[in-house]
Amino acid sequence: MAWWWQILISIAVALLIAWIALLIALLAAKPAKAQLKEALRLLPDLLRLLRRLSADPTLPRGVRIRLGLLPAYLAMPFDLIPDFIPILGYADDAIIAIAVLRSTVRHAGLNALRRHWPGTDDGFAALTRLTGLKP
Repeated sequence: MAWWWQILISIAVALLIAWIALLIALLAAKPAKAQLKEALRLLPDLLRLLRRLSADPTLPRGVRIRLGLLPAYLAMPFDLIPDFIPILGYADDAIIAIAVLRSTVRHAGLNALRRHWPGTDDGFAALTRLTGLKP
């Protein structure tokens, strides 16, 4: 077997292992079905929150970059987990958005989310429940 075939096969195996690791991580982070419904109701406010947070110059650059890349990921025409996989196929976008919000709170603080939240207080309480954050 030629050396370049070995390299191509090695790259393909490494990508497959990375994809399986991501699938396992998403399964571990998967919220309950009720939480996914709650996330869908909050979606318009979440999108406005992401836009406001990514435009805030007081937040760390890494946070703003993650928040800027999230809509790009959500707009991609293909998913990391295909939609035909039950539950996770459609939930991967919500799971990744929740992970980015948790990361934002860890690096910028819950006050930054509260300051930029465009919705109601009940919506913010739902957001904190959804992301597992303590208000």
